[in-house]
Amino acid sequence: MTRPRALTAHPHRSGTVLTGAIALTLAAGWAAHHGIAAANYGDHTGSRLAAVWSVTFLILITQTVMYHFERPRRPSPRARRQLGALHVAVLMPVYNEDPGYLRFGLESMLAQTRPPDSVHVVDDGSTHGDYHLLRAWWLRAAADAGIATTWQRTTNQGKRHAQGHAVRASPEADVYVTVDSDSCLDERALEEILLPLARRQVQSVAGIVLATNHRTNLLTRITDLWFVTGQLTDRSALSVLGSVLVNSGPLAAYRAAVVRDNLDGYLSETFMGRPVMFSDDSLLTLYALLRGRAVQQPSAVVFTALPEKTSHFLRMYLRWMRGSTIRSLWRMRYLPVTGWPYWAQLIRWFQVALSTAVLAWLLVVEPAVYGHTPPASFLIVPFLIGWAQALRYLSIIRSDERIRQRIVTWLLMPLAVVGSWTVLRFMRWYGMATCARTGWGTRQNGAEVALGTAADSETTVEISVAKLLDPETETTLRLPIPRPREAWSPLPEGTVR
Repeated sequence: MTRPRALTAHPHRSGTVLTGAIALTLAAGWAAHHGIAAANYGDHTGSRLAAVWSVTFLILITQTVMYHFERPRRPSPRARRQLGALHVAVLMPVYNEDPGYLRFGLESMLAQTRPPDSVHVVDDGSTHGDYHLLRAWWLRAAADAGIATTWQRTTNQGKRHAQGHAVRASPEADVYVTVDSDSCLDERALEEILLPLARRQVQSVAGIVLATNHRTNLLTRITDLWFVTGQLTDRSALSVLGSVLVNSGPLAAYRAAVVRDNLDGYLSETFMGRPVMFSDDSLLTLYALLRGRAVQQPSAVVFTALPEKTSHFLRMYLRWMRGSTIRSLWRMRYLPVTGWPYWAQLIRWFQVALSTAVLAWLLVVEPAVYGHTPPASFLIVPFLIGWAQALRYLSIIRSDERIRQRIVTWLLMPLAVVGSWTVLRFMRWYGMATCARTGWGTRQNGAEVALGTAADSETTVEISVAKLLDPETETTLRLPIPRPREAWSPLPEGTVR
């Protein structure tokens, strides 16, 4: 049986100018139209709405210009040699992960153009899944590839503590790369994510996260569209200023001192007297911002599994919003007022409050109190803006998907806009109100997304990969997991090969 191709992706810049022109044209038309439409509400209300549209337009136009200035970092040959000499340690916490996704991610470590110097897997007391065969395979495969590795099993204390065990197992590291247990790296991901660190001011680097299972159903398509667009617009704009507020857990790089010097605080964060179990990546990003710049490298790509059920997605998003609330308070408290990250956070709060207030006023107060029904364009324009920004989604070229399939997903942007303005907006405010609930809330009963169904045989454990399609034949790929032919016994926990 032939091995499936590794997933790869890269940004494509040929449409950048066109994307910017379309986005700016739509934004200008939107601002002009609403400036006129707002006047129909009367002198006082109309002038207030016109002011709101003007401010919102300026924020949007500024963000659009900024994210089109983002470029992958390309250091000199001398800087590349210096980066090549760094010890790069990958931290991979595991809890109730599907063995198929875990295997897929570990295999991607072996295929890197710039291999990691060490990989540290920490099983955080999983209660579902048997990793003995997988562990034995990985220890042997890493040794054959010349990658130092550890595989520890600890009592369940949460993702941060699992990462802490991995940090302590790699005191020689110069750079820590954090990944999730379902992260599958593009073959150039580690090489690319290190490049911005050639600049001494850069303390952390975020990668671009794509979905492995994006074509499973409507929810995964829309989530992938919404998530990727956000990374390539909002986070790309912040990256130009060195002010990325949140690195994504599936792939991020940190200078080792950022993690080591703050490890005690990282493991013991509390909010209202309760230990915080989530928002680990945003706390590490905050530590990085306190030391220098946090940027994004759009050419460093990782694939991860998105929720396939609505209940799973809502639990994940609610956890994000609770963590975002706590982290926002810490940013306003600890970031210097003279830095861009402080003002980026303040503007984000302003945007959320302003958009919510305007939406409630136009759709509830004006019709109920004053009898003013908003024109249809109020509903159409957000879709046009969403489509303009989502053109950035089409700039990512994937090895497992043709451009026409991505265009189909791009056309679904109105559904993402509706969901963002309704369900997700309510979830945001609910998450803010309940941010004191600091537990994790997922995977307690095992992995909620699986790559396939494992079935033992004498020589292999085969996993049907229903969500990964060959880009040319579009046939289902299968991922075999070899089982050692020789007799073996489980190795002691924490064995290093």
